[in-house]
Amino acid sequence: MSKLWKTMCRVCGTRPLAMPRVDYCFTCWPGGPVTPPPCLRCGSRSHYYASGLCAYCHPSAIPPVDSCRNCLAWGATRHLTWLCKGCTSWCRKYDLSGPCRVCGHACVLDRDSVCRLCRKQAALVRGARAHATLEETNRNGQQLFVADLFSGHGPPKSSRARPDAEYLELLTPAAYRQEMLFEMPRTLRHRGMHGLAQDADPRLAAAVEVFTKERAARYNWGRETTWKVRTGINILLGFQDTPGVAITASDVAVLSEVNLPIQRVVEVLGDAGMLEDDRVPAVTAWLERQLTGLPDAISDEVLVWFRIMLEGSTKTPRQRPRTATTIKLYMRWMLPALTAWAQAGRASLREISVQDVKDVLPDDPLRRDQMGQALRSLFRLLKARRIVFRNPISQVKTDKPSPGTPMPLNPDDIKEALSSPDPARALVTALIAFHGLTSLQLQHLQLNDIRDGRLTLGGRWIPLAEPVRRRLSNYLNYRTLHWPETANPHLFVHFRTANNDGHVGYRWIFLLLGPKLNTRSLRADRYLDEARATGGDTRRLTDLFGLSFQAAQRYTDTITAPPKPSSGTQGP
Repeated sequence: MSKLWKTMCRVCGTRPLAMPRVDYCFTCWPGGPVTPPPCLRCGSRSHYYASGLCAYCHPSAIPPVDSCRNCLAWGATRHLTWLCKGCTSWCRKYDLSGPCRVCGHACVLDRDSVCRLCRKQAALVRGARAHATLEETNRNGQQLFVADLFSGHGPPKSSRARPDAEYLELLTPAAYRQEMLFEMPRTLRHRGMHGLAQDADPRLAAAVEVFTKERAARYNWGRETTWKVRTGINILLGFQDTPGVAITASDVAVLSEVNLPIQRVVEVLGDAGMLEDDRVPAVTAWLERQLTGLPDAISDEVLVWFRIMLEGSTKTPRQRPRTATTIKLYMRWMLPALTAWAQAGRASLREISVQDVKDVLPDDPLRRDQMGQALRSLFRLLKARRIVFRNPISQVKTDKPSPGTPMPLNPDDIKEALSSPDPARALVTALIAFHGLTSLQLQHLQLNDIRDGRLTLGGRWIPLAEPVRRRLSNYLNYRTLHWPETANPHLFVHFRTANNDGHVGYRWIFLLLGPKLNTRSLRADRYLDEARATGGDTRRLTDLFGLSFQAAQRYTDTITAPPKPSSGTQGP
């Protein structure tokens, strides 16, 4: 008879037979399903097994997991009498049963008449509110959990000397993200930032704090700056819908509402590996605005060209990444042509013919050359990717206009800048006026590029002139006095870059020189002076300043040939 009860249903193969000499279970009964009888032991009508007992009561059944009968955690099994491992120890330690004085749940209680679930809820909430009572932590409900997944929160004895070491393993961003029913905009205007900072996961906040301290020590942050960065990070951790997930850079932007340092918070999160950079480059947003109103096909084709220009390409024809400034210039030069073709009814660049190109090219030599450069770049890359069938501008000549004759500057303006009381302005002017450095070279110039009175630049060793050395010494004293502990490796720093490793921008140099001078005119003046001093020696200019032969010849021609009429912009 016992063998019959172990025989499974012939239809589903997962449930036992309803009764002896029947080939079906109650669910698969012909004409059913049939409601099984109640369990003779517990009275349950679910999970009927055999011999009048349910799967929970029959000794031969393998019942499914269920909630713990003490703390309601999901995952309890019969081999521990439907208790989780934590409640097994809890019930062995305490023998008081009854309703909990906090939540009213009837179960085994501790000496304070509090159940284990209320204790766990208090431990979960008290990370952010350390002084909250049991009633306050359980007032808004309780978080149920999966059984047997708790582990000790304290550091192991071997690592108590360095409490930060255990937290570093927490900085692995979660591979999942909790989807929200409603997307609410992030704002700090109507919420106190201190309250949000206190809601942060204390263990995760302590892990990120390690990197905050390291960066603060490395770049000599003040107490106020360190506090602002720490507060901003804790606010973002308190904002998290999914604790432990990487923080997006767009979420960091909310800190601007309370005047917290966004860039430094981003840097710390990047060091900790907790940053998901979803920022759209400014040039990408700018390009999308420029393409508004153009046909979709033309916009998509221009976007292909844009991605190759921005990111570069290793496919033939290989392309180096271009700067955002270059891309913007090319886009401005080609935009009138794209707009004219769209107004003429062209839906794609594949429809553009040689005559279409000739019709949109302006008559002005400079503008004609600029538009020609941009269109050649566009069609060359699109044809190489087989997006267009031919390059219509390859048969159109756009001769480069002859550059205007470079003109010297007023010596009084240069002298005034060289004798400026601002050491940074005097040194920048001297480096350009004596050695012809470009704005980009000045921005990226580092301290270790200057050794023993020589400047290492692009593989060339340049002996610094004596006036440059004096101004360099004055500036280094000024730099040491104002930022004595800065770790920025660049030669030129200001109050924004002194606390990080970034370089100064072009605008800083532009404002430093003033309205009468700029790097291009200063370099042109220096090249002209060298050309006059050497009697028009082109080789001397190429060796001394790293110019190409054509660029150097533009300045030597002012000595060996009569001036040409100006038809373009001045400067190299």
